[in-house]
Amino acid sequence: MVISTQGRYTRTAIVLHWLIFVLLIVQFILGWTMPHIGGHTPVTTLISLHFSFGVLILAVVVIRLIWRLVHGEPAPADGIPPWQTHSARVIHWLLYLLLLVVPILGWINASYRGMPITFFGLFPVPPLLATHAPGWGWTGDIHVDVAEYGILILAGLHIAAALYHYFIRHDQVLQRMLPGLRGG
Repeated sequence: MVISTQGRYTRTAIVLHWLIFVLLIVQFILGWTMPHIGGHTPVTTLISLHFSFGVLILAVVVIRLIWRLVHGEPAPADGIPPWQTHSARVIHWLLYLLLLVVPILGWINASYRGMPITFFGLFPVPPLLATHAPGWGWTGDIHVDVAEYGILILAGLHIAAALYHYFIRHDQVLQRMLPGLRGG
């Protein structure tokens, strides 16, 4: 693991972090307001947007992961107990994992159901498997469950920890990821 000697995340890491945050809010709103996808559900505008944002989230998360692997993370803030640093890393990597798995499961489920995916109407996204390929009907339910329970719980823990550091500990953990602040 690469550890940066600077005290803050890079500007690129900060932009990618907050972009993912905004995209996830949009995605959850779309997911909760679009019609339930059943056996013969037509692809509506909301469903198509949900698919497009899923592809976009997947792409941004891949870029964010590559950036993090190449540029590392800042060294832990002074005075942070090792168990908190370790917990934060576990939650971050679990979030990255789920932010990859959930869109891929959605993509597989759309492919399984024969639903075309286009990236905001600009170009088609190829299916990952054949329509009604045996053994893949479970992907839609797992996609929803992991998004609702996995991502939301981990994101909630992540946000709660950031707020704890800001309001209770009064350290600089949150400020390392806030845009527009000067720092190392």
